[in-house]
Formats: sequence, C-alpha cells, structure tokens
Amino acid sequence: MKIREIHVYSYKLPVKNGPYRIASSTVYALETTLVKIVADNDLFGWGETCPIGPTYQPQHSKGALAALEEMAPGLIGADPLQPLALRRRMDSLLNGHRYAKAPLDIAAYDILGKQVNMRVADLLGGAVTERVPSYYACGLGEPDEVARIAEERANEGYPRMQFKVGGGRPIEVDIEMVRKVWERVGTRVRLAVDGNRSLTTRDTLRLSRECLDIPFIIEQPCNTIEEIKAIRSQLHHGLYLDENCEDLNTVLRAVGDGICDGFAMKGTRIGGLHAMATFRDICETRSIPHTCDDAWGGDIIAAASTHIGATVHPRLLEGVWIAQPFVEGHYDPENAVKVVDGHISLPTGPGLGVVPDESLFGKPVASFS
Repeated sequence: MKIREIHVYSYKLPVKNGPYRIASSTVYALETTLVKIVADNDLFGWGETCPIGPTYQPQHSKGALAALEEMAPGLIGADPLQPLALRRRMDSLLNGHRYAKAPLDIAAYDILGKQVNMRVADLLGGAVTERVPSYYACGLGEPDEVARIAEERANEGYPRMQFKVGGGRPIEVDIEMVRKVWERVGTRVRLAVDGNRSLTTRDTLRLSRECLDIPFIIEQPCNTIEEIKAIRSQLHHGLYLDENCEDLNTVLRAVGDGICDGFAMKGTRIGGLHAMATFRDICETRSIPHTCDDAWGGDIIAAASTHIGATVHPRLLEGVWIAQPFVEGHYDPENAVKVVDGHISLPTGPGLGVVPDESLFGKPVASFS
C-alpha cells in the first residue's frame, strides 16, 4: 500500500462558555489542523494537531501548516502501514516539529487499523479497559467558583481534577483556592495543581508548605527543568512534568535523574501514537504514573488520546483529558468521543473509530498527490 494523497484542513474550534484561561493564554477559539491521508486502495485515515495558541509551548497552528507543507510532498508513495518507517521518513524530511508529524502518524495508524480491521488501541498493545478514566481541568478562576465547579465534577464521577494556578496572581489566592476545593471534595477525587510554568520557585515552595495537610500533586509549576530540579527535594508534594517534556530524550533524562514523580503528556507534543507507546512503556518500566492527553482539538485527537490511554496499566493511568467538554459539536456525531460520568468510552470501530464529516472543514488549505 502507498500514500496517494495528503489533504490538510484548518478548522476553528470556539471555546464553549469561554474564554478558557491558563497562566500563559486566554483562549476564545483555536485553529485545529486536520490531516487526511488517502492510500492507493482508497482507504483513508485522519489525524489532528491543535496547539493552545503560540505561547503555551513552542508550537502553533501556522507552524503546523508550514511543517506539513514541507514534509507532505516527500511522503507521497510511502507505506502508511509501517508507522515506524513513516516516522523515520518524516525525520529525514524535517528536523523536529514533532507536533506537525503527529497527525500524519495518527492518520497512518487509522489506516492500518482499517486495513487489518483492528482498533488502534489493539494495534498499540491491547486495551485494558473499555471505559477510560478522564479528568477535568478547571481554568484559572476565583477560589469560590473553582470550588463550586470541583464539587459538581466530583458529583459527576470524575476520578481526578486539575486546577490552574499562577498566571501572575498572588500565591495567597492560589492557596485559598486549593483549600476551598479540598473542603468541598476531600478524598473523593485525586487533585492536581497545575502552574503551567508560571510559578516562581519561591511561590511553589509556599504552595506546598502551606498546604501540607492536603494531598495533591504539583504539575509543571516553574518554567524550566533547572528551576524544578533546584527545589525538588524541598517540596512536600509529588511533582509532575508537563510542558518541559518536549521529546523522549527529555523523558529519559527526567526519569534517570529522578526529577519528577510523574508526567502529564501530550501525544502530539512528542510525535504521535508511536512515540506515546514508547513513552508508556518507559513509564511502566519505572512504575511512573502519567496522563495521556493532548493540548486541544476535536474528535480525532480525542479518539487517539483515548486509544493510547486504554492501553496504559490502570494503576499508572492518571486519566485522559480531552477538550470535548469545552467545545461545541462533534466531527462524527454517530461515533462522538465524549466524557460521560467522568469516563470516555473507547471507540469500537476499526482504526480510530471516528469518521468525520469532511464537509465541516471546507476545502483543504493544501493538497498533495
């Protein structure tokens, strides 16, 4: 089988009841990039990448389009049934830009699953659950409002909650928010406090020291690994890395040096499903808990995240975050990927199990054959 065509689409995803606020961004809508690969036997697969604007990480939607235009002509004629060979071919065409290579990798797995009539989760080693635990990520907000939302989501059945902190506001407000959330939900859900790189080392230490009685993990509090490494031994809470882990080499460094206790990992950040499976296995070898997420996006990236999440050992999976609660509508209403009672049902069809309505996306912004 050979790749005959590659089509690239750009689609706007408005934020429902927005904006959504994190330390580095205020998000009203996002441009998601979709990729359709068509094989010479007319099978097709879909992939997606959707960075949270240009400041969350060194990735942005216009960069994805430029990188795809650079690579796509050289991928015509490649075999989509060989994801590893396809990744090596992409690397030979463009250095880095894993977030732009990810949708091609995901689309290849979608085609492979359709060719052999298997779900992506089974191609990646086998699903250990059909009902994948999710978690809710609450944006920056006032302590009372965040605590109210936390209680509502706990009542809905979410097993884990993440709360945004930082963004330049006084650390006293964040400490108040953590305490009010704890008063509302207690041990009913696991708690994660996410700084999105915005806290100083001083404020990170204050947050941990002044909330000694509350069990939570601190996710990516500071901007750099060096800052985190400097205070690691002084923290009283577990520490997870997120934005700093740009590739598998950084994951290996973090694991080898004992810099963190877990990871919040985005599939497109490290290159797609092939890289995520490697990451999963590294974590299982060292009994390191982690999430299987992505930055944003619709049903395609949600399906990909859910498939890899379904293969993670249950004691290590911190949950799969998808943007569905924050965006309107679905690409494929019949096979919509959504959170119900804090969990996501694993799609049942071959490949990703999602076949989007192509008419939603309009004409491709670029096509290659």
